[in-house]
Amino acid sequence: MRRHQLRAHQEREPRCPLCPFSAPGYDELRGHVDSAHPEPGPAPAGGRPQCPFCGETGASGRQVEAHLRSRHGHLLDPPAPGNGQQLYECPMCDLVCANCQILQEHVDLHLEEHRFSEVDINVGGNLSDLELAQQLQNEEDRQQGLEEARQEREEFQKLQRQYGLDSSGGYKQQSLKNMEREVARGRMPPSEYHKRKADMMESLAFGVDDGKTKTSGVIEALCRYYQNEIKDVRRVWLSTGVDHFHSSLGDRGWGCGYRNFQMLLSSLLRNGMYNDCLRDITLIPCIPKIQSMIEDAWKEGFDPQGASHFCNRLHGTKAWIGACEIYSLLTSLRLKCQIIDFHKSTGPLGTHPRLFEWVLSYYSSNREGSTKVVCTPKPPIYMQHQGHSRTIVGIEERKNRTLCLLIFDPGCPSHEMQKLLKQSSDDTSLKLLRKFVGSLKDKQYQIVAIDGELSPEEKVARCQASQVFTAERIP
Repeated sequence: MRRHQLRAHQEREPRCPLCPFSAPGYDELRGHVDSAHPEPGPAPAGGRPQCPFCGETGASGRQVEAHLRSRHGHLLDPPAPGNGQQLYECPMCDLVCANCQILQEHVDLHLEEHRFSEVDINVGGNLSDLELAQQLQNEEDRQQGLEEARQEREEFQKLQRQYGLDSSGGYKQQSLKNMEREVARGRMPPSEYHKRKADMMESLAFGVDDGKTKTSGVIEALCRYYQNEIKDVRRVWLSTGVDHFHSSLGDRGWGCGYRNFQMLLSSLLRNGMYNDCLRDITLIPCIPKIQSMIEDAWKEGFDPQGASHFCNRLHGTKAWIGACEIYSLLTSLRLKCQIIDFHKSTGPLGTHPRLFEWVLSYYSSNREGSTKVVCTPKPPIYMQHQGHSRTIVGIEERKNRTLCLLIFDPGCPSHEMQKLLKQSSDDTSLKLLRKFVGSLKDKQYQIVAIDGELSPEEKVARCQASQVFTAERIP
């Protein structure tokens, strides 16, 4: 049992142990108890009288009174005046006891009464319980909100890293980091590292691609193949002069859009129709230079919504680009182009046959004639889908009237593309390029197609229109 601090009293006015009555003397107090409390103590639920000090019950009030006088008479009989006996007051009800043992027993009764009355006081404590429950719920909601905010922040940072919008650097930083890793793993000698680093720094200083990921001559090899080994192909159309560019250590995982632009530009630079608008470009730009060119297009007013998405900054980042950025860049160079959005499947099993039909129409408005291999002046087509982009360089019309796209993928390394340059190339090698209708099952595709030049006035009009631009959709 817990101990209570006891307070000593030397002299005080005696009190009735059964009610708040105070008497001038102990004789008066005894008379009060006899007259005011003939049946001592409140009767319990069973109707039996109970001693107010120790809780013992009796058959009658007088029996309890006899018990009270025999067992607890010292509480009613005063100490002899002037004997200096110490009195003790109950800390819970201010009852005065003659010694510590009696007080201890009395306090025990208080504690027992408190324990058995907890059920009764709960009725009045419902409001506090509700308040506590509400506080606990509020705290749980607050913690849940904090956790959701933390997860959302981590997911946002993950997306920033995935799409190159964090502060981890761009092409140069990734190139150096990956080359250092290759040296540490023993895959690149230190001398090769220093040579590549010097070449990269020179390339970046002049803003031109170093050509180390380029494969030229594939279109010409395809022309020879189709002329000699036509087999199941009824007719084929090809864009001329397209070089293949694949990702390097500096842009692996995020540079496909830039590499596809390099493929488009390689064909445009060989096409005299575009000499005027491309007169300031003689060499294929490197990726950081392309990033700066897109930023310049934004500064002219093209695609302000897209610019805002990238915080008007691409240079020095690993940011992915898509069809809108390619459109803005080409239009800023006065190239007439359009975005076509194949926003939903138009065939069975999630396929897009209308995409193939559109490409065929682009390459050939008049399919009459006897020529089986048509090397057209049509530039290649930029094709975007979720997470990746590629370049369409031609299309096959097969003898069974099915269509097959010919695609350059920047994810395909040079050593695989160079297999197409061999005289012994066959259908196996062409699997790298061929994509039938059943091969393209992404939910949505966007293509950017070039068709001529823009006058300065038309460029201004396109710039203004891009501020409320929406892609043309194929129903």
